[in-house]
Amino acid sequence: MASVLMEDIAAMLVADKKGILAADESTGTIAKRLASISVESTEENRRKYRELLFTTEGLSDYISGVILYDETIRQSTSDGQPFAEYLMDEGIIPGIKVDKGTSLLPFSEGEMITEGLDGLRERLNEYVELGAKFAKWRAVIRIGHGAPSQYGLDTNAHTLARYAALCQEAGLVPIVEPEVLMDGEHDIDECYAVTETVLKTVFDELYKQRVVLEQMLLKPNMVISGLECPEQADAYEVSTKTLYCFEQTVPAAVQGIVFLSGGQDEPTACANLNAINGGEKKAPWELSYSYGRALQGSALATWQGKDENVTTAQEALIRRARLVSAARQGIYSANMEN
Repeated sequence: MASVLMEDIAAMLVADKKGILAADESTGTIAKRLASISVESTEENRRKYRELLFTTEGLSDYISGVILYDETIRQSTSDGQPFAEYLMDEGIIPGIKVDKGTSLLPFSEGEMITEGLDGLRERLNEYVELGAKFAKWRAVIRIGHGAPSQYGLDTNAHTLARYAALCQEAGLVPIVEPEVLMDGEHDIDECYAVTETVLKTVFDELYKQRVVLEQMLLKPNMVISGLECPEQADAYEVSTKTLYCFEQTVPAAVQGIVFLSGGQDEPTACANLNAINGGEKKAPWELSYSYGRALQGSALATWQGKDENVTTAQEALIRRARLVSAARQGIYSANMEN
C-alpha cells in the first residue's frame, strides 16, 4: 500500500497544469528576503508571510504541493490550524526540506557537500507525523576553477541517493535536487556537459541504493548559460539542449521533472519553461516546476510586511502562478506579462 501511495503522490505532484511552490527557505535565506523589503525576520513575520502564500484563494488551481521548512511545518494559520493540515484541506500536498544546508567538501577546491544525513531516519519519521507526504534535498554543483571534480560529483550523488532511499523507507516521495549553479562565466555547452555528467552519476547511485524511480521526482537545473557569460542562450536553445540532455540521462520510469528556477527572474523562468513544453515531441516524463523566487517575488515585493497589502500580494502570487502554469502547458507568451 505504501509503495502505491508514493507513486500516486509523485503523480499528483506533477498533475496536469500544476507544479510545486518552494517555500522552504532556511531562516537565514528568508531573513535576506524579508530584509529586501525592510521587514524584520521574526518568527511571527515569517509565519505571517507563509500564511499569506498558503491561504491565497485559488492557489490549488496551479500548485500541487508546497515544500515547507522545519520551522514552517510546525507553524499554524492565525486561527490555529497547522499549515500542513490546512494545505491538505485545500488539495495541496505538504512536503518538507530535510537537508541542513551545505558546507565545504574536505580536500576539494571549494566544492560543497550537503549536510543532514545524521539522524535523518528519525527526522523523516517525525515529519511524517507532522503531515509531510514528500521531501526535498538539494546538492549544489559549481562550475569553474577546476570544479566539479569527479570526487565532488560522486560524494554529492551518493548523499542524494542515501537521502532518497531513507525517504522511501519512511513512506515519503523524495525530490532529488542536483543543482548545477548558474553562477559563473561558463556558456550553455559547458553547462550541458556538466549537467549530463551530474545526472548520469546521480542515477547510477540511485540504482545502487535501490531507489524506486517511479516513487521519486527529479528537481534539476535547466541547461542554461552562466550568469556572467557574455552570450546568453535564448529560450529555444535552452529548451533544445535541456531536453536532449535529459533524454540521454533520465530514465523514463521517473514520473516527473520539476525544474528549479535557479536565480532566473520571473519572465525568464516562464519563457524557458514554456519553450521546454512547447515542442511537438512528447517527453516520457511530466515537465513541471518547483519554483521559489520565480513564484514568490512579486508577492513579497507587494506585501512589504503590511497587513493592508495582503490581498494585493495574494493577487500578485495567483497571477504569477497562472503564468507559470501557462508555461508548464506551453501556452505562455511574453505578452501575458502585461
